[in-house]
Amino acid sequence: MLFVTYPQLSLYIDGEFIQGGGRKEQDILNPATNEVIGKLPHATKEDLDRALAAAARAFESWKKSSPMERSKILRKVAELSRERAKDIGRGITMDQGKPLAESTGEVVACSEHAEWHAEECRRIYGRVIPSRNDAVRQTVLREPVGVVAAFSPWNFPFNQAIRKISAAVGAGCTIILKGPEDAPSAVVAIARLFHDAGLPKGVLNIVWGVPAEVSDHLIASPVVRKITFTGSTAVGKMLAAKAASLMKRSTMELGGHAPVIVCDDADVELAIKLMVPYKFRNAGQVCVSPTRFYVQEGVYDRFVAGFVEKTQALRVGDGLTEGTQMGPLAQARRVGAVAGFIDDARERGASVLVGGAPIPGSGNFFAPTVIADLPDNARLLNEEPFGPVAGMIRFKTVDEVLQRANSLPYGLASYAFTGSNRNAHALSTGLAAGMVSINHLGLALAETPFGGINDSGMGSEGGIETFDGYLNTKFVTQMN
Repeated sequence: MLFVTYPQLSLYIDGEFIQGGGRKEQDILNPATNEVIGKLPHATKEDLDRALAAAARAFESWKKSSPMERSKILRKVAELSRERAKDIGRGITMDQGKPLAESTGEVVACSEHAEWHAEECRRIYGRVIPSRNDAVRQTVLREPVGVVAAFSPWNFPFNQAIRKISAAVGAGCTIILKGPEDAPSAVVAIARLFHDAGLPKGVLNIVWGVPAEVSDHLIASPVVRKITFTGSTAVGKMLAAKAASLMKRSTMELGGHAPVIVCDDADVELAIKLMVPYKFRNAGQVCVSPTRFYVQEGVYDRFVAGFVEKTQALRVGDGLTEGTQMGPLAQARRVGAVAGFIDDARERGASVLVGGAPIPGSGNFFAPTVIADLPDNARLLNEEPFGPVAGMIRFKTVDEVLQRANSLPYGLASYAFTGSNRNAHALSTGLAAGMVSINHLGLALAETPFGGINDSGMGSEGGIETFDGYLNTKFVTQMN
C-alpha cells in the first residue's frame, strides 16, 4: 500500500520536477516490510538528451559565475537541509531502512559538506610563476572541467549525492546525477533544496532508470567531460574503463574491506565501545565499515567476549521504531548474499559466536553476527561482505598483521587501537589505505579528504582536495 507520508518522486531536468507522461515507473519498497511505498519515474532517452542539453547550455553561463554566487547558494542549501532534516530523514528510513536517528543525522551532518564547499569554492586559486624574461607573464588558471555525470549509491543516499553535487556546483561545473533507484527520496529532496536555494536551471539535473542504460548514454555523450561514481569495485572499474576510452577523467570511490587492528597495549574497552556500533551502523552497509578484526593474542579473548556481549544487546527493528539501533538490509537480495558468507565460514570450520542467520518475519532483517576461528581463505576475509558481519582473527606481531591486513587489493579505510606511539607510527605508515584512524573514529568529515587507493578507487571527496577532479589546469604565458 502507499504511505501518504512518503514523498512524491520525480525527475529534475532543466529546473523542472517531472512525473508521469507515460514513463516507466519502478516500485519503491520499504525494506522493513517489503511493502510498496512509492513509484519512481524512469527517464526516457529523450529525458536524458534533454538533461545533457540543459547541462551544456547552463555551463556556458555557470562557468563564469562569481564564486560568491556559488557560495551563497551552497550556504542556503546547508541552511535548508538542517530545517528539513527530519522529513528528509524519514524518507531515507522508509526506502533505505536505517534507523531514523541515523537518517536524520546523515542529513544534518551533510549540511557541513555544503558549507565546506561554499567556503572552499571562494579559494580556487591559480598562481603566478616567476618568468625568466621580465617581458613575459606566466600564470596558471583553474577552470571548471564542464558537464559532470555522477552516480551515487543507496547506502548513504543523501551523503554521497550532495558531496558530488556540491563539488561540481562549487567548481563552476554543471551536473547530471543518477541516484539510487532503490532509495531515491533523499536525492529528490536534494534537488528541491538546490531549486529552492535559487540554483539556475540546468546546473543540476536528476535522472533515474536502468543503471547500465543511463550510464552508457551519459558517458558516451560528448557533452560529458567528467565521471564521478561511488559504488562497487566491479561496476567502478567498468565505468572507469568506458570513461578512459573517451579520455574523460573520473573520480571513483569504490568498495572497501576495512581491517581493524587491536594491539595488546590498546584500551580494549574503548575499542569495543567504538567498534560495535560502528560495525553495525546501517546494518554494515558502509564502504568504510570495519570487517576484519585482527586482535593481538594477549587481549584477543577479552576483546571478543566484550564485542559479542555488546553485539547481543543491539536492538534490531524497523528504523521508524523508537530505540532501534540497527534496521533491515536495504534489499531482499542482500539477505541471501550475507548468508552466503556465513555458510562459507561454517563450511571452513569457523565458529559463529552470535547471530548468523536472517531474522524471521517480514522485511530484510539479518541478525548482527560475529564469527571467529576464520581461516585465511574464508570468503569473509577476502570479499567485502557489506552486511552486519564481523570476523575475528588472532595475530602475534605488528609486522605480521600489517602483511595480513594489506593482503587484499582493497585500500579504503583502516582502523587501529594501540597505546604505543611506536605501534601507532608503524600502523599509520604501514597500512595500505587511503584513510587510517587510530584510537578514535575520525573519517568522513567535510574538511578531510575521503577516498581510497588500489581497487578502492582514485581521487578524493572533501578537504582541500575536493575540487581537484572538477577543474582543468591552464597555463598562460604572455609577452608584453
